[in-house]
Amino acid sequence: MKRIFLSFLVVAMSLCSLNTFSQAEEEELLGLPGDNLNLFAVLDLFQKSKTIEDFEKSLNLESTGINNLDLNNDSKVDFIKVDTEQDGDDFIFILRDAISEKEIQDIATIMVSKDENKKITLQIIGDEALYGKDYIVEPQTETTPSVTANPAYTGEQPVTVNVPATQVVVVQSAPIVQYVYSPAYVPYYPPYYYGYYPPYFAAFTIMAINIYRHNHYHRYYGYRNTVVIHNHRHYNNYNLNRRRNSVYVNNNIRRGNYNTSGRPSTRPSTTRPSTANRPATTRPTTTTRPSTANRPATTRPTTTRPSTSNYNTGSRTRSNYSSQSRGSSSMRSSSSARPSSSMRSSSSARPTSTGSRSRRGN
Repeated sequence: MKRIFLSFLVVAMSLCSLNTFSQAEEEELLGLPGDNLNLFAVLDLFQKSKTIEDFEKSLNLESTGINNLDLNNDSKVDFIKVDTEQDGDDFIFILRDAISEKEIQDIATIMVSKDENKKITLQIIGDEALYGKDYIVEPQTETTPSVTANPAYTGEQPVTVNVPATQVVVVQSAPIVQYVYSPAYVPYYPPYYYGYYPPYFAAFTIMAINIYRHNHYHRYYGYRNTVVIHNHRHYNNYNLNRRRNSVYVNNNIRRGNYNTSGRPSTRPSTTRPSTANRPATTRPTTTTRPSTANRPATTRPTTTRPSTSNYNTGSRTRSNYSSQSRGSSSMRSSSSARPSSSMRSSSSARPTSTGSRSRRGN
């Protein structure tokens, strides 16, 4: 009994850890407007559609729950039209959003290509402004073996779980791929523009990002992310000559005005991150220097030097006093000098004459 309970506990813990890991992988958000249009869901819908027009209609229906994009910030889902470009056996289906009468923003491109060996590849590439650099989704075309939920467990009843990614999409068998390479294919050019939409489309209110992501959680296991573009020549030609980019959208992305998680993605990027999203440096700046307003007062005594005006006045007073003193002293000296000299002369003369008389009398 104890053994059965331990086995059950290990299995339960393994399944919980697997579910948590898958959820972390699936629910990773970009922090960009592309979070509101799941490209896994878009590519799955595309390869199941019969025609391009059918794909465009299903993409914009509220019932499918795939389109939650609002690039003009009116709280309503935008209409996404699908333009077609063909170069021999290479097709590009461009998903576009008319932001206003003058601006259009490309959302993603679906590339269907056939090489010289008649091998068909299918990819969807998110626009760099909405999804970041090299955000590419493609079908899983190779199987992977099943894995044990807890490889470290060596009991008698190991649990083997088939990883959902083992599902395979056969591109050549997809209805829309067969259609575009069939003689019955007719290029589709949507007549719609800003303010003019098909009768089936009614702009509905957007969902919160967490609700939208929850609705698409754990559903698209036949697809994977990659950074390799199969048809570089065709994609570069589109990117350089026909890509539509909206100034309004780019400004709102920089200001963080869209319905996103607000958290940057942890997905590895092959490009240097933009300075707009770069985190603030922790290096202390000069603004952290304490302000002199809060600096304690110094104990150094202040000087009590008199002002210049008082000093000059005092100087004049002392100079006047000095001149008066010199005048009075000169007067005293002159007045005292005269009598003393006469008295000395008279006093010195008298004793001399008296003495002379006395000696003569004797």
